[in-house]
Amino acid sequence: MPLPRTRGTALRQQLAELRGPDVPAKALDARALAALAANPGCARRAILDGAGVNKTALASALGSPSAFGQSQFALTRGNAFEAKVKADGGAELLRLVHEKLDRSAEPPADARVPDLTASGPQGRTARTELELREATAHPGAWTLLDHPMLALDVAGSPAFLEPDAVVIHPDGTWTVVEIKSFPLLDGSADPAKVGAAARQAAVYVLALEEVAARLASEESPAPRVRHRVLLVCPRDFSNLPAASAVDIRKQRAVTSRQLARLTRIEDIADALPEGTCFSPELPVEELTAAVESVPATYAPECLSACELAFHCRARSREEGAVTTLGRPVRAELGGLTTVEEVLAAARGEAGDPGDPAVAALRRAAALRAEALEAACR
Repeated sequence: MPLPRTRGTALRQQLAELRGPDVPAKALDARALAALAANPGCARRAILDGAGVNKTALASALGSPSAFGQSQFALTRGNAFEAKVKADGGAELLRLVHEKLDRSAEPPADARVPDLTASGPQGRTARTELELREATAHPGAWTLLDHPMLALDVAGSPAFLEPDAVVIHPDGTWTVVEIKSFPLLDGSADPAKVGAAARQAAVYVLALEEVAARLASEESPAPRVRHRVLLVCPRDFSNLPAASAVDIRKQRAVTSRQLARLTRIEDIADALPEGTCFSPELPVEELTAAVESVPATYAPECLSACELAFHCRARSREEGAVTTLGRPVRAELGGLTTVEEVLAAARGEAGDPGDPAVAALRRAAALRAEALEAACR
């Protein structure tokens, strides 16, 4: 539900103060949203991303610089490959969409590639929606939207997203296209990288579904957003494009559910101490206190998804939190939240013997003691 205008204006001002004076907001992208949805209980990431704080600069200022992110070489290679795929009005890209997703349609010829240039993200979002409406209202032809701009409400704050491409089929349905620089070797790619691309595409699909819902009317139903996206990658070790259709229904359902569970950003902002600011220009002690005023939910998975992971891991280890060992371990330990509590329960010094987790720990400790005694004989 959108915020009332007055409350929305006040929240934007509050978030701007959290970034620091005259610090531009770092826009959320689909990669960040996919990572945010994977850890919806982390209030720290939610408020920092919602306020547009540059977490890379923040981590460096805290003394825990992050190694997270793509190399400049990978970015350059990816941009060159994307330009090759979209050359000649996207002819090769549309051919791959037709081949992998819509062979029953007429082959793409003379497809529309409208200019989506506009002022600012809001202007580009409005222009994208206008072109989607125009293409859907006149079916029978192919349309390629190159780097459209979409908006998705995330915990009460809009996130502007820029997919590589969106294709409107002759039947009026929409397809998200993801172009990646990792290779398809013998028709398959690294499952971890494909999974990350699918989660990212799921965010775009959710944003497109919001647009489709706004285009619905009594005369015409909402356009259908396809849940099979096109993943385009280099074939083997060449620079030639190859494509694969990826079903993202599972990733879409998980992402939608997780984003819906996110604590609303204004609730977190209202709970912060007066004068809290996350500007990297602040003294280390003051900046650390500001960051620590917002609770984090660290897990090892954060190391591949969040720039503040090293800082949060160090704090989690200092506190002896069992989340440092991973979410599966944390889930098995029930009400035991620290390593010290776990060890005390295993030794029989604390814990309810009727608790299944405590009973399992004591049984494991007894078996370990028996094994060590047998080994010493």
